[in-house]
Amino acid sequence: MRILFLGDLVGRSGRTAVIEALPKLRERYRLDFVVVNGENAAGGFGISEAILIDLLDAGADVVTTGNHVFDQREALVFIERHDRLLRPINFPQGTPGRGAGLFKAKTGADVLVINAMGRVFMADLDDPFRAVERELEACGLKTGADAILIDFHAEATSEKEAMGHFVDGRASGLVGTHTHVPTADEQILRGGTAYISDAGMCGDFDSVLGMDKEEPLSRFLTKIPTGRFTPALGEATLCGVGIDVDDETGLARAIAPLRLGGRLSQTEPAFWVS
Repeated sequence: MRILFLGDLVGRSGRTAVIEALPKLRERYRLDFVVVNGENAAGGFGISEAILIDLLDAGADVVTTGNHVFDQREALVFIERHDRLLRPINFPQGTPGRGAGLFKAKTGADVLVINAMGRVFMADLDDPFRAVERELEACGLKTGADAILIDFHAEATSEKEAMGHFVDGRASGLVGTHTHVPTADEQILRGGTAYISDAGMCGDFDSVLGMDKEEPLSRFLTKIPTGRFTPALGEATLCGVGIDVDDETGLARAIAPLRLGGRLSQTEPAFWVS
């Protein structure tokens, strides 16, 4: 099974690039399943229903989120209408939406997607480790799902690495999001789980984490806000990872980064294009 994960979409630049490219990527790589983190898609903060529908129509099977999931207040309502939009599973009980779901891949395989959020340097949510554990116990690899992909939205690399080892051998892949910077530690852990600390962002890298440079620079220099953060509007780099999953075991056979367009060095998963 071929799974593509695209990192945090930031503003118009990121979402337009993904919406335009995704149909071609699905065809070029013969993708079976696509997950996109869309939590910064609407002006850099949250996601709207219209953007969600555009992403799903373009070929995303599931859209995950993170700490900005409800920045657009309408999301509190429309998230209940869209099973393919996930919010972190460890939000308090009673929060609208859901944090995990079982979805069909192009091959007909059942893919469990879990969206969780870290707590180090983040909001003090419920324990993400126990929340993920409950999902894995309820729908295990090859007992309830043919593949399991986890989006762990967290600030601290240590917490992401710990979660990777926690689920090793029990998930097909764990992809870190939130920091917007692609890391170079993609690997197959000893138990067979694909891992990367952060997939990066889909947005303009001539920026500060996808935002126009002037306001962040001003705040660092003066400690005084002078305006709002606004997304940079230059050409986006699409950042993500490709994961090849063994159909027999549900574990990963390969993982490699994807970077297309914009300012960063370009790379594609060699096992999909060779």
